Amino acid sequence: MKLGLRASPTEITFTILDGEKNSIVAIDEIKVPKALSTPEILKYVRFNILDVIREYSITKAGIRVTESNSQTLSIERIQIEGVIQEAFASSLLESYYVGQISSISKRLGIARATFKPFIDGTTDFDQVEGWDELTKVQRESVFCAIGA
Repeated sequence: MKLGLRASPTEITFTILDGEKNSIVAIDEIKVPKALSTPEILKYVRFNILDVIREYSITKAGIRVTESNSQTLSIERIQIEGVIQEAFASSLLESYYVGQISSISKRLGIARATFKPFIDGTTDFDQVEGWDELTKVQRESVFCAIGA
């Protein structure tokens, strides 16, 4: 099983992909509780990611991280992405990657210029049934899972 993640300050969207059947098993979110302090949020995220990895017997994973040239950096998102990477490193995953648009595109074998139209939904990604029904962040998490 493969795991693809896309974090935001308020939730982590993840896709579970059956690599052998090349089919989506689940797309879900981990909501970040607003009432917790930053260290407690990071602990909560770490435990939940490790639970997902164990529950679905994930062997490979990928996370879409903030672009280095982003005009609007979110410290909260970057902290969550860092904790997810640490959870990957602490788990029994066979392999994982940390990707920005260019590296995810390369893993998928698509041109970087076509990444955004796929994510925006202006171009249909035929390999995934119901692509047009997914949100942008769900599409990014699907691409991360496929890339894993």
